[in-house]
Amino acid sequence: MTASLSKVISGWGRYPVAESILVRPEQMRQVRMPEGDSLICRGQGRSYGDAAISSQGWVMLTERLNRFLAFDSVTGLLTAEAGVTLAEILETFVPRGWFPTVTPGTQYVSLGGAVAADVHGKNHHHGGTFAAHVTELELILADGRRQRCSPGKNEALFWATVGGMGLTGIITEVSFRLMPIETAAIVAQHYAAPDLETTFKWLEDADHDDQYSVAWIDCAGRGRQLGRGIVMGGHHAGRDELPSDWEEPLGFSPRQPKNVPFDLPRFVLNRFTVAAFNEHYYRRQGSKKRPFVTNCHDFFYPLDALNDWNRLYGKRGFLQYQVAIPEPHAYEGMRCLLESLASSRQPSFLAVLKRLGPGNAAPLSFPLAGYTLALDLPMAGEKVLNLLRRLDELVLEYGGRVYLAKDARLSPESLRTMYPRLGEWQQIKRMVDPEGRFQSDLSRRLQLTGAP
Repeated sequence: MTASLSKVISGWGRYPVAESILVRPEQMRQVRMPEGDSLICRGQGRSYGDAAISSQGWVMLTERLNRFLAFDSVTGLLTAEAGVTLAEILETFVPRGWFPTVTPGTQYVSLGGAVAADVHGKNHHHGGTFAAHVTELELILADGRRQRCSPGKNEALFWATVGGMGLTGIITEVSFRLMPIETAAIVAQHYAAPDLETTFKWLEDADHDDQYSVAWIDCAGRGRQLGRGIVMGGHHAGRDELPSDWEEPLGFSPRQPKNVPFDLPRFVLNRFTVAAFNEHYYRRQGSKKRPFVTNCHDFFYPLDALNDWNRLYGKRGFLQYQVAIPEPHAYEGMRCLLESLASSRQPSFLAVLKRLGPGNAAPLSFPLAGYTLALDLPMAGEKVLNLLRRLDELVLEYGGRVYLAKDARLSPESLRTMYPRLGEWQQIKRMVDPEGRFQSDLSRRLQLTGAP
């Protein structure tokens, strides 16, 4: 193992924090298990809560394990080390006419993290999660063995690793398929929905749907305006859809984000400033009545325009709360969640509603056929924690679940109800890691693993 450093770290939400022992191998041959201690891997640190921190073990940084290993220019099959980021893939392959088939809302996520969290994007109802396009993984198990797995070979280990939050082994290699594109542009269309019923109607309507679709929700809306939002659709532009002044169809350059130089004071984000921003955003985005052509950065990764945008929530950080509710009860459940949030008067600076397709074979994968809502809430101590406990009760009532990659405070009892296949996952975990060597603060909080 390479040299270690003890440092206080957190997830992207900056809550909670933990002093962890960090190690950073420079090459894959240096990767191995620590003697007699637990380990969790950390890619870009973009999981929001405590999934990639450990107050009682080692944290392995995989950022230097970022080499491309093979690419088939006919099928789009890419094999790379797990530390490779989507940003590096975009920079390398978009100019060649290839794009990740599934991408989350940030390009700064590693392949290992994309598998461990089984990330999804604006096209889940059409293309599934990231794992739907993965053909093979390589893991280093707790006993040091290297093990390859896929949907057709060692499939139980494969599906336990997908969505398994890094707790089955060290993901070293990922093979997955990119999709061909003609241009680096997106044809987008916005629709202003005056209420939640219309938002749902347009997300389900084939005339408003597209290759990608998502809705921004104004959480400050109440009464008749509850759940009003902007439904945004889009697809990869063909060459014949580009404006005449679009210089290079596959032109793509890394964005130079602006910095957030300091933590904002707590008083800046309150229900009044959030309401004012939301009103402005609703009117501005809703005024775009016709389809328009934009770039990949603005459509897929708007928040990546700001480095360290999590500093907008101040030193105490924030909690992202993302839930999925199955189709039969999705509208009613989301309405109850938004009503409870509005009555609490806790400001949510960002709220996103997406349609989900069927789930997959992974016991801990988050998406299910229905809808998902993601909320950002400034950390305000017990006040916001109590609110989220009330929202948990609603989610459980409607048969939903919380996304572990965004979680920082869920109870183990709620987890067991939300993920009924948890026991199946734990059985596989005990087979490949009988001593519980792979642990994180999330796994200990949720009682997923015992002490090593």
